[in-house]
Amino acid sequence: MDWKALVELLKGHVVFLQTHNFPDPDALASAYGMQVFLQAHGVKSIICYAGKIDKSSTKKMIEVFGINAVNIDDISDMDEQDYIVTMDSQKYNSNITDFPGNEVAAIDHHPTMIPCSYKYSDIRICGACSSIVTEYFIKSNTTLDTNTATALLYGLKMDTDSFNRGVTDFDIEMFSYLHKIADSQTIINLYHNNMEIDDLHAYGEAIKNIQIYENVGFAAISFDCPDALVAMISDFILGLDVVEFAVVYAKRNGGYKFSVRNETKFYHAGTVTQEALKDLGGGGGHFAMAGGMITADRISLLGNNPEFAIRQRFLDVIKKTKVSAEKEK
Repeated sequence: MDWKALVELLKGHVVFLQTHNFPDPDALASAYGMQVFLQAHGVKSIICYAGKIDKSSTKKMIEVFGINAVNIDDISDMDEQDYIVTMDSQKYNSNITDFPGNEVAAIDHHPTMIPCSYKYSDIRICGACSSIVTEYFIKSNTTLDTNTATALLYGLKMDTDSFNRGVTDFDIEMFSYLHKIADSQTIINLYHNNMEIDDLHAYGEAIKNIQIYENVGFAAISFDCPDALVAMISDFILGLDVVEFAVVYAKRNGGYKFSVRNETKFYHAGTVTQEALKDLGGGGGHFAMAGGMITADRISLLGNNPEFAIRQRFLDVIKKTKVSAEKEK
């Protein structure tokens, strides 16, 4: 990480901080934290995204912290001369739309699925992108106010499932720094009120449709629902005592949105998802968690029984992964 290089790169340009589509708390928090950091060093920026922010809990987060995130549909003057920093995502990922601007930098905590040449990149495997952004304040001795620290801590807490998923020593170190500055009561209020009545319908659908093959659980949701909710249901399915690998998917725009979770030592959620969906839309992520999608124009490749084909694709990849792991013993 070279914070000076990032600031110098962006100075004198129109700068957009682009999150992945349908941004979650970590994406919004890290983009907001970076916006505050850049502003402290004389660089103005605009947070932008594609898709929707439709969960009331995420909308509440935006309201509480005063985050101004603009949908691409409301930006009419972005052109190829403008600079984009992708936050909590990388160019060419299946979960980020290609905007007119020039993606000159990427700050992300996910593995790189499709290499891209940036003028600046800070891509590190850790629990949350909010952790990476926090370090920018520390290394540069930039003052971190309570509101921004609280937003970053909330993003860190949510993306690591309260430090139960994908957390690293680096995340713990950043948490320790943020905890001294953040407003803990705000965190409690946000964290304990993040489910809506309508969410119960998605949970009910997933419970009704769950299918388990040995230690792998699948659940399909027949209607569109927010990314964050699909992820929450995936965590919920993983909580079953017989499930160690969970695949949850919901219909969206004629295709499917996936959230995948893993707690075994044999499988890599990101690799399995990428391989299972490689010719259908794409996917990837961490060892413990991943996401993906099947686009509407690729649904026909699944045949007459798409859900059976989806399960078979994942199970085939998982079987090959387990066999390879056992051979290495």
